[in-house]
Amino acid sequence: MADVNFKNTPSSPLRENGPDLPDSGEATGDDALPYDLVELLFFAYRDFTGDPDEVLAKFEFGRAHHRVLHFVERNPGIMVTDLLGILGITKQSLGRVLKQLVDAGIIEQREGSHDRRQRLLYTTETGHGLAVDLTRLQQKRLERALIGLPDGSEETIRRFLLQMIDPDARPDILKLIRSSFDLRDR
Repeated sequence: MADVNFKNTPSSPLRENGPDLPDSGEATGDDALPYDLVELLFFAYRDFTGDPDEVLAKFEFGRAHHRVLHFVERNPGIMVTDLLGILGITKQSLGRVLKQLVDAGIIEQREGSHDRRQRLLYTTETGHGLAVDLTRLQQKRLERALIGLPDGSEETIRRFLLQMIDPDARPDILKLIRSSFDLRDR
Protein backbone atom coordinates (compact mmCIF):
# COMPACT_ATOMS: atom_id res chain seq x y z
CA MET A 1 0.00 0.00 0.00
CA ALA A 2 1.26 3.47 -0.86
CA ASP A 3 2.36 5.84 1.86
CA VAL A 4 -0.24 8.44 2.75
CA ASN A 5 0.96 11.66 4.29
CA PHE A 6 -1.72 13.52 6.20
CA LYS A 7 -1.09 17.15 6.94
CA ASN A 8 -3.12 20.03 8.24
CA THR A 9 -2.97 22.69 5.50
CA PRO A 10 -4.76 26.03 5.31
CA SER A 11 -7.12 24.51 2.71
CA SER A 12 -8.18 21.80 5.19
CA PRO A 13 -7.97 23.21 8.72
CA LEU A 14 -9.38 21.38 11.71
CA ARG A 15 -12.41 22.86 13.37
CA GLU A 16 -11.93 24.50 16.70
CA ASN A 17 -14.76 22.47 18.27
CA GLY A 18 -13.00 19.15 17.85
CA PRO A 19 -9.69 17.87 16.56
CA ASP A 20 -11.24 15.05 14.53
CA LEU A 21 -13.82 17.07 12.57
CA PRO A 22 -12.22 18.59 9.46
CA ASP A 23 -13.59 21.83 8.08
CA SER A 24 -14.79 21.98 4.49
CA GLY A 25 -11.85 24.11 3.44
CA GLU A 26 -11.71 27.64 2.15
CA ALA A 27 -12.69 27.20 -1.50
CA THR A 28 -14.91 29.95 -2.90
CA GLY A 29 -16.97 30.50 -6.03
CA ASP A 30 -17.67 27.71 -8.50
CA ASP A 31 -14.98 25.47 -7.02
CA ALA A 32 -16.57 25.54 -3.53
CA LEU A 33 -16.91 21.79 -3.28
CA PRO A 34 -17.12 19.84 -0.02
CA TYR A 35 -13.82 18.00 -0.56
CA ASP A 36 -13.74 16.97 3.07
CA LEU A 37 -17.10 15.22 2.67
CA VAL A 38 -15.94 13.48 -0.48
CA GLU A 39 -12.78 12.31 1.23
CA LEU A 40 -14.56 11.29 4.42
CA LEU A 41 -16.97 9.24 2.33
CA PHE A 42 -14.05 7.54 0.55
CA PHE A 43 -12.41 6.64 3.86
CA ALA A 44 -15.69 5.60 5.49
CA TYR A 45 -16.45 3.33 2.54
CA ARG A 46 -12.94 1.88 2.67
CA ASP A 47 -13.32 0.93 6.32
CA PHE A 48 -16.98 -0.13 6.04
CA THR A 49 -16.07 -2.58 3.28
CA GLY A 50 -12.63 -3.41 4.67
CA ASP A 51 -13.92 -5.44 7.61
CA PRO A 52 -15.84 -7.86 5.36
CA ASP A 53 -13.03 -7.80 2.76
CA GLU A 54 -10.74 -9.56 5.24
CA VAL A 55 -13.27 -12.35 5.79
CA LEU A 56 -14.06 -12.66 2.07
CA ALA A 57 -10.37 -12.92 1.19
CA LYS A 58 -10.24 -16.27 3.00
CA PHE A 59 -12.71 -17.56 0.39
CA GLU A 60 -10.91 -15.73 -2.42
CA PHE A 61 -14.03 -13.58 -2.83
CA GLY A 62 -14.30 -9.84 -3.29
CA ARG A 63 -16.84 -7.07 -2.95
CA ALA A 64 -18.91 -8.24 -5.92
CA HIS A 65 -19.41 -11.56 -4.12
CA HIS A 66 -20.37 -9.69 -0.98
CA ARG A 67 -23.02 -7.62 -2.78
CA VAL A 68 -24.54 -10.69 -4.44
CA LEU A 69 -24.54 -12.62 -1.16
CA HIS A 70 -26.09 -9.69 0.72
CA PHE A 71 -29.01 -9.22 -1.64
CA VAL A 72 -29.70 -12.93 -2.03
CA GLU A 73 -29.68 -13.32 1.76
CA ARG A 74 -32.03 -10.37 2.21
CA ASN A 75 -34.32 -11.45 -0.65
CA PRO A 76 -34.62 -15.26 -0.66
CA GLY A 77 -35.89 -16.57 -3.97
CA ILE A 78 -34.79 -13.47 -5.88
CA MET A 79 -34.68 -13.92 -9.64
CA VAL A 80 -31.39 -13.41 -11.44
CA THR A 81 -32.99 -10.68 -13.56
CA ASP A 82 -34.05 -8.76 -10.43
CA LEU A 83 -30.57 -9.11 -8.94
CA LEU A 84 -29.09 -7.69 -12.15
CA GLY A 85 -31.30 -4.64 -11.77
CA ILE A 86 -30.36 -4.12 -8.13
CA LEU A 87 -26.63 -4.43 -8.70
CA GLY A 88 -26.51 -2.55 -12.00
CA ILE A 89 -23.97 -4.96 -13.48
CA THR A 90 -23.84 -7.01 -16.66
CA LYS A 91 -25.24 -10.51 -16.94
CA GLN A 92 -21.72 -11.75 -17.67
CA SER A 93 -20.28 -10.19 -14.51
CA LEU A 94 -23.06 -11.58 -12.35
CA GLY A 95 -22.74 -14.98 -14.01
CA ARG A 96 -19.04 -15.23 -13.12
CA VAL A 97 -19.57 -14.22 -9.48
CA LEU A 98 -22.68 -16.34 -9.10
CA LYS A 99 -20.90 -19.41 -10.48
CA GLN A 100 -18.16 -19.01 -7.89
CA LEU A 101 -20.67 -18.63 -5.07
CA VAL A 102 -22.66 -21.66 -6.25
CA ASP A 103 -19.51 -23.76 -6.69
CA ALA A 104 -18.43 -22.82 -3.15
CA GLY A 105 -21.79 -23.90 -1.71
CA ILE A 106 -22.70 -20.36 -0.62
CA ILE A 107 -25.69 -19.82 -2.91
CA GLU A 108 -28.01 -22.28 -4.60
CA GLN A 109 -30.15 -21.85 -7.68
CA ARG A 110 -33.62 -23.38 -7.96
CA GLU A 111 -36.07 -23.54 -10.81
CA GLY A 112 -39.20 -21.45 -10.52
CA SER A 113 -42.30 -23.43 -9.58
CA HIS A 114 -44.37 -21.91 -12.43
CA ASP A 115 -41.61 -21.36 -14.97
CA ARG A 116 -38.71 -23.81 -15.04
CA ARG A 117 -36.59 -21.28 -16.94
CA GLN A 118 -36.56 -18.97 -13.91
CA ARG A 119 -33.50 -19.17 -11.73
CA LEU A 120 -34.33 -18.33 -8.13
CA LEU A 121 -31.46 -17.70 -5.75
CA TYR A 122 -31.16 -18.70 -2.10
CA THR A 123 -28.32 -18.76 0.38
CA THR A 124 -27.29 -22.15 1.67
CA GLU A 125 -26.78 -22.73 5.38
CA THR A 126 -23.12 -21.85 4.89
CA GLY A 127 -24.04 -18.79 2.84
CA HIS A 128 -26.52 -17.63 5.46
CA GLY A 129 -23.84 -17.90 8.16
CA LEU A 130 -21.34 -15.97 6.06
CA ALA A 131 -23.87 -13.26 5.22
CA VAL A 132 -24.78 -12.84 8.90
CA ASP A 133 -21.10 -12.64 9.89
CA LEU A 134 -20.37 -9.97 7.27
CA THR A 135 -23.43 -7.94 8.22
CA ARG A 136 -22.51 -8.08 11.92
CA LEU A 137 -19.09 -6.62 11.13
CA GLN A 138 -20.73 -3.71 9.35
CA GLN A 139 -23.40 -3.28 12.02
CA LYS A 140 -20.69 -3.02 14.69
CA ARG A 141 -18.92 -0.31 12.69
CA LEU A 142 -22.20 1.60 12.33
CA GLU A 143 -22.96 1.22 16.03
CA ARG A 144 -19.52 2.60 16.93
CA ALA A 145 -20.11 5.54 14.59
CA LEU A 146 -23.51 6.32 16.10
CA ILE A 147 -22.31 6.34 19.71
CA GLY A 148 -22.33 9.87 21.04
CA LEU A 149 -24.34 11.36 18.21
CA PRO A 150 -27.49 13.28 19.17
CA ASP A 151 -30.85 11.53 19.36
CA GLY A 152 -32.44 11.32 15.94
CA SER A 153 -29.12 11.05 14.12
CA GLU A 154 -29.99 7.69 12.58
CA GLU A 155 -32.94 9.24 10.76
CA THR A 156 -30.77 12.13 9.53
CA ILE A 157 -28.19 9.66 8.25
CA ARG A 158 -30.91 7.61 6.51
CA ARG A 159 -32.21 10.75 4.79
CA PHE A 160 -28.67 11.76 3.79
CA LEU A 161 -27.90 8.35 2.30
CA LEU A 162 -31.21 8.29 0.45
CA GLN A 163 -30.43 11.74 -0.97
CA MET A 164 -27.13 10.35 -2.29
CA ILE A 165 -29.09 7.91 -4.48
CA ASP A 166 -30.31 9.03 -7.90
CA PRO A 167 -33.85 10.40 -7.50
CA ASP A 168 -35.33 8.07 -10.12
CA ALA A 169 -34.00 5.01 -8.26
CA ARG A 170 -35.17 6.00 -4.78
CA PRO A 171 -38.72 4.57 -4.91
CA ASP A 172 -37.51 1.14 -6.07
CA ILE A 173 -34.73 1.10 -3.50
CA LEU A 174 -37.09 2.04 -0.69
CA LYS A 175 -39.47 -0.69 -1.81
CA LEU A 176 -36.60 -3.21 -1.87
CA ILE A 177 -35.37 -2.18 1.59
CA ARG A 178 -38.87 -2.34 3.06
CA SER A 179 -39.59 -5.75 1.52
CA SER A 180 -36.28 -7.06 2.88
CA PHE A 181 -37.25 -5.94 6.38
CA ASP A 182 -40.72 -7.42 6.00
CA LEU A 183 -39.20 -10.82 5.12
CA ARG A 184 -36.58 -11.06 7.86
CA ASP A 185 -37.22 -8.62 10.67
CA ARG A 186 -40.73 -9.36 11.91
